[in-house]
Amino acid sequence: MIKHFVTDRRRFRLSGDDLIARAVRAASRGVDCIQVRERDLPDAALGRLVREIVRAVDGTTARILVNDRVDIAIAANAGGVHLPADSVPASRVRQIAPPGFLIGRSVHTLDDVDRAIADRGCDYLLFGTVFPSQGKPEGHPVAGLDGLRAACARSSLPVIAIGGMTNARAAEVASAGAAGLAGVGMFM
Repeated sequence: MIKHFVTDRRRFRLSGDDLIARAVRAASRGVDCIQVRERDLPDAALGRLVREIVRAVDGTTARILVNDRVDIAIAANAGGVHLPADSVPASRVRQIAPPGFLIGRSVHTLDDVDRAIADRGCDYLLFGTVFPSQGKPEGHPVAGLDGLRAACARSSLPVIAIGGMTNARAAEVASAGAAGLAGVGMFM
């Protein structure tokens, strides 16, 4: 099962050094991808942070992905980029990306899944919100296991579940067809 750690240093009140230490710990424990999602950072600071994380996890199997910033991902020698549902087409990113560059996309509906598949540029889809999550406001729509099952059945790409993930939910997420799970809190 793919394990995908999404960073959020503000939620946990971490310094950049603390976040790097958490990334190293996650990589040493077998996390497959670390998505650096630090939307508030200015370009230079985000670039520095990504470069430091890339260096810090060198020698592990973890791949560093940058949320929505293809330019920073490429400049920092990250392993790929994660695109929000409303971001640029993955096929356009694929045209400028180096070989082996991983491209993922967030999807929330079956229509999003269809668009991502038709685009032909993604390596995986991140589907959610599956369960209620501390990272989303109360009342935020959740797809549940039925929504996840439908997305997995519809997709020719690996689907990674996000939203309210815990180790205890891994088996039910896998039985719904997910190739993995992603989260912020469960990896912090």
